[in-house]
Amino acid sequence: MNQAWNDFNDADPQQSAFDVLPRGTVVPVRMSLQPGGYDDPNQGWDGGYATYSNDTGAVYLAAEFIVTGGEYAKRKLWSNIGLYSPKGPTWAQMGRSFIRAALNSARRVNPNDNSPQAAAARRIHGFRELDGLEFLARVDVEKDAKGGERNVIKNALEPDHPEYAAWMAGEVPNKTPPAGGNGAPAAPPTMQPAVASKPSWAQ
Repeated sequence: MNQAWNDFNDADPQQSAFDVLPRGTVVPVRMSLQPGGYDDPNQGWDGGYATYSNDTGAVYLAAEFIVTGGEYAKRKLWSNIGLYSPKGPTWAQMGRSFIRAALNSARRVNPNDNSPQAAAARRIHGFRELDGLEFLARVDVEKDAKGGERNVIKNALEPDHPEYAAWMAGEVPNKTPPAGGNGAPAAPPTMQPAVASKPSWAQ
């Protein structure tokens, strides 16, 4: 490397990594859980994945989402997935609904499919199965603590949605052409069978 340590003229320009993505944008993501060290064997919460809030008494999964394809590839988003709130069951039920949809998306299970295979695909043996889960998600926008806007992931796109089929067919307009390609859209995500927990998305 020839760069002088004190001369930054040849440094790459700063990327606008913090521009807010448009609300409603559909992106393929890989979810990673940020361990909070909280376990509750009575609830089946183990592995230290859950986080306990001393301020509110709530318990949640702190999730990071990395966009794995399209024009927003490598962007990161963050959201909390509710497990428990002292205010009532609503937040936890929202968390359960999100995880169900994420599993459906990742494992190619129609939300209306109640077959034994579909039911098995919606079961996990621990939060470790969610760490690294890849699925299609819809981007939302909400206010942060300072009143600014930030992106969050609140919804997973399930196989019964037309946009899910479009992604599978490679017909989404914001897909990035492969490097050195001729402008053809990037290959669509290749999902594994419904029993798989971590589908492989085409890069």
